[in-house]
Amino acid sequence: MVMKVEFPTDLQIARQARLLPMPEVAARMGIGPHLLEPYGNDVAKIKLEAIDELRGRPMAKYVVVSAITPTPLGEGKTTTTVGLGQALSHIGKRSTVAIRQPSMGPTFGIKGGAAGGGYSQVVPMERLNLHLTGDMHAITAAHNLLAAMIDNHIYHHEALVDRDSVTWRRVIDVSDRVLRNIIVGLGAHEDGVIRQTGFDITAASEVMTVLALTTSLQDMRKRLGRIVIGNTTDGKPITAEELHAAGAMTVVLRDAIKPNLLQTLENTPVLVHAGPFGNIATGNSSVIADLMGIHCGDFLVTEAGFAADMGAERFFNIKCRASGLSPDAAVIVATVRALKVHSGRFKVVAGKPLPPEMLTESPDDVWAGAPNLRKQVENIKLHGVTPVIAINAFPGDHDSEHAAVRAIADELGVRSAVCHNFSQGGKGAVELAEAVVEAANEPSSFHFLYPDDMSLRDKIETIATKVYGAGSIEYQKDAAAQLDSYERNGFGRLGVCVAKTHLSISSDPALKGAPTGWQMRVREVRASVGAGFIYPICGEMRTMPGLPSHPNAARIDIDEKGDIVGLS
Repeated sequence: MVMKVEFPTDLQIARQARLLPMPEVAARMGIGPHLLEPYGNDVAKIKLEAIDELRGRPMAKYVVVSAITPTPLGEGKTTTTVGLGQALSHIGKRSTVAIRQPSMGPTFGIKGGAAGGGYSQVVPMERLNLHLTGDMHAITAAHNLLAAMIDNHIYHHEALVDRDSVTWRRVIDVSDRVLRNIIVGLGAHEDGVIRQTGFDITAASEVMTVLALTTSLQDMRKRLGRIVIGNTTDGKPITAEELHAAGAMTVVLRDAIKPNLLQTLENTPVLVHAGPFGNIATGNSSVIADLMGIHCGDFLVTEAGFAADMGAERFFNIKCRASGLSPDAAVIVATVRALKVHSGRFKVVAGKPLPPEMLTESPDDVWAGAPNLRKQVENIKLHGVTPVIAINAFPGDHDSEHAAVRAIADELGVRSAVCHNFSQGGKGAVELAEAVVEAANEPSSFHFLYPDDMSLRDKIETIATKVYGAGSIEYQKDAAAQLDSYERNGFGRLGVCVAKTHLSISSDPALKGAPTGWQMRVREVRASVGAGFIYPICGEMRTMPGLPSHPNAARIDIDEKGDIVGLS
């Protein structure tokens, strides 16, 4: 009789972890207890003073983990990131992992969390996937503070803000579709002015992206002040600074700006900070966490949301531009199931079992999906960075299918490794760690895809044609007018963050593989001036940015030392 062996759940594994005290985890990074702010026994924040204190130390090798275009189920990118961080210690390298904080929307949806999986997890996983140290709530409050101040100005000073131009919506960190479009101001006259607005999810807030890209408390204060919420009644952009909201927003975020320190199941240090979505925002954890982690060992391993056409492109052209750091290598996570989906022969739906025919042994199906992997390797190389392919193994895979992925990697002239870190922890990713070390030791020629002074249209075209494979771009009338307005108002040096589907390299989720020659239709363009880029929106995107406030909030601000002060 054959006994079926049940693999323990992620939560069961996490609860069996033997956690080190946070001062010991920090000591592995060379960070002293005087720089920690404990949040219980198993989480701490790191004070911003650590950036200056660590600055003189040698720099670690900087590795970003990206992926091929995923299925709706995800391909284990965070799991691979954590597994790689653990595996590096198995070959004698000191490493730090840097990831985003999960949004509770996906946590309570089909995705179910973002702490990694199996024996490659960040712990304590319950705290990470829920409130952690309250950063998400602080971002929500700061965002909605500005929204309240906007409505207050409309109510008291209607001649100042053009209510029809306001793009700043409210946010909440749960998925609640009935709040997408709402009417506010109903009731008595003193309840405000009636107008249409809505809610986005907190991860889509511009405040979230500002937190992710800021380099200091003072930099965050300036970025928040530059946020454009709409136009004045005479058609000029109006900012959070002009509404006297930025100081109060900074006060709300005074603790949220400090990175959170956790650990993996194998006690590798993990910096968890910021959580912008990867399909509509930068999809990367914070610059501040990386400015600390880059001086804390031999390797800093970070993760970029979704695939190399989205998260990695923004990591290179937006995050690295903000941080001044240069990557030494990139990992592209690939799975047999995702490559089979990109063959165009199967349909995978989140929350439903995989098609039975997709689970049968078929290297031909893997080869049929190879164009997507080839294109994502090309997207990494476009930026002068050496890629390594991580084949994230699943129980239903076959050796012949892994061999097919290795053959594709050999054809492309890049290193590859089969990873079993989900079931084996760090030792299951040792081959990947060795390949990453080799790649990171090669000379890097990292460069941005476009310069700051290129026009906005040229930046969009560069990304669309070189990264997405588009043949042409069509701007709807409003989008073209918005671009012209941004150029006229001095926003031409901003970067570009295209909002599009994560399920295709193109903007059409039905186009699998590596489509070429398709037409990218831009239906709207929004400016995220505080974060430092514009959003061309392609297709139906529902979770775009928004922010908040109170009539008396202008009396609160932060001085150069970070102390709260009152304004007259």
